[in-house]
Amino acid sequence: MSDDLFHLATPWADELNANLQELDASGAFPQDKWKAIRSSGILRTPFHPDFGGSGRSLPETMRALEGLGYTSRDAGLSFSTSTQIVSVGIPVQRFATQELKERYLPKIMDGELITAHAITEESGGSDAMNLSTVAHRDGDHYVVNGGKMFITNSPIADLFLLYVRTGKPGPFGLTTLLVETGTPGLSVGPTMDKIGLRTSPIGTLSFDELRIPVAQRVGQEGAGFLVLDHVMKREVLFGFSLTLGEMTRRLEETIDFARARTQFGQPIGKYQAVSHKIADMKMRVETARKWLTDTAAKVEAGQDAALDLAATKTIVSEANVQTALDAVQIHGGRGVLTEHGMERELRNSIAGTIYSGSSEIQRNRIATLIGL
Repeated sequence: MSDDLFHLATPWADELNANLQELDASGAFPQDKWKAIRSSGILRTPFHPDFGGSGRSLPETMRALEGLGYTSRDAGLSFSTSTQIVSVGIPVQRFATQELKERYLPKIMDGELITAHAITEESGGSDAMNLSTVAHRDGDHYVVNGGKMFITNSPIADLFLLYVRTGKPGPFGLTTLLVETGTPGLSVGPTMDKIGLRTSPIGTLSFDELRIPVAQRVGQEGAGFLVLDHVMKREVLFGFSLTLGEMTRRLEETIDFARARTQFGQPIGKYQAVSHKIADMKMRVETARKWLTDTAAKVEAGQDAALDLAATKTIVSEANVQTALDAVQIHGGRGVLTEHGMERELRNSIAGTIYSGSSEIQRNRIATLIGL
């Protein structure tokens, strides 16, 4: 696979890595850096050339995102970038009408429109089959009431894909609708403060008699579960390809530090307690790479990858936390100082065990799939 994809973001490394400490402290979305993301072309990677995309495959898109994770130390911005690709663009390309594709895809790929998908609700993040946000038909419109919680990009988004219930709870009661910011009846809450990924804003949405034209539906009524399944496979693979890039860079920096830092007359990497930690970091990185690669191959081949996706998400997210903990420990005093960045990487890693379905939910899925 061409390394050109891995290095899409490399020319913009200086811009992407500017003012990290200040931006992390403020929790502000870095609008100037978004310009670099747009210029890099990474947002076009998986989309069809008919709409201005690069036409890349699933593994190729993952490679590009891995490179972004490796190059950019702003993990929040990277996470918002992955969300931009997968939240609306991917389902619109696969399920929407030609009119919706032509209207929205070019602006999504350009980054002119920032997007978000609204799935999670306060009453249950992973229980998508029992949403409380409901929509009923009124002529050529849907009328939506309810609310959403923990929505990545929502405070800055121009376009949302809403997952709403149009029938009874269950897989055939879910429908997806496109709505633009500023539509009467849609209220966007402020950015919520959080432990990590602080430059990727999350917030709440509320719907009060929100009227959405039926023409803004993505897929058929009641086919929202098919849309969700298509999106979530790629959300895991894209988002944790970023993580793989971040883990790889962290490993390389920790090796360099262990070679350069001396204690009691020799590099600390010569001590078994340190070298074994780094060996474990290496194994976790390569294990994450293998799970991502193999699972992507199954998804692209159209094979059943339900167990693989649950395992991949759990393995990579937990490996990310552990390698970040190890890196902080090996860097010692520097590891806990904000100016050196390792403590930020640890904070950023924690959310990965929760978003896109927590580790506990993933283990439940695996247990069910193996007959327990």
